[in-house]
Amino acid sequence: MADEPRGIDLRPLDDPPHGAEDLRERVVEALRSVYDPEIPVNIYDLGLIYRLDIDSEGKVVIDMTLTAPGCPVAQTFPCTVECAVKAVEGVKDARVELVWDPPWSRDRMSEAALLQLGML
Repeated sequence: MADEPRGIDLRPLDDPPHGAEDLRERVVEALRSVYDPEIPVNIYDLGLIYRLDIDSEGKVVIDMTLTAPGCPVAQTFPCTVECAVKAVEGVKDARVELVWDPPWSRDRMSEAALLQLGML
């Protein structure tokens, strides 16, 4: 994709089954439907998704961060993301891990997010 958030680890599957790329695109669209509670941009384009792995059985593992460690939704937001991903057709299970390393910075934002916030 032309406008991926910088630094995201979207490693392809070793031998993706038929439809794996389509599933990945649907998961990314689900992530783009979830917005940061303090910034009016979706979590994918903000660069909050650090890793997105999808195995051949439709199990999704996501490492994500927040814009600040003291974020008031730190305890509940991963569940919100998990629910959005689990609702995607073809996803059998999803697990979201909150990580803090490396710390998030605006350098991780996509060009679209920078434009949307008037930072470009």
